[in-house]
Amino acid sequence: MSTEALINRKQTAFRLSEDLLNRLKTAAKRENRSLNNYVENTLMDTVFRKPNKETLKAMKEAREGKNLSEIDMTSMETFLKSLE
Repeated sequence: MSTEALINRKQTAFRLSEDLLNRLKTAAKRENRSLNNYVENTLMDTVFRKPNKETLKAMKEAREGKNLSEIDMTSMETFLKSLE
């Protein structure tokens, strides 16, 4: 993220559903942040998030159905063992 993105700000307006706006306000309040700060950071995380090579490889394998294994969720112990 460039420093310029943090310094040069421009006011803008969006139309959001009332439900979404309420959820955003609740989430911001839960994190003790302003609505503006919460929304800006959420958008920046989305726009600037780039997966690393290992993640991209895993995503490709999953799409192609390669190296898939079943996860056993019958108990916490079997779940953890199925992740090994």
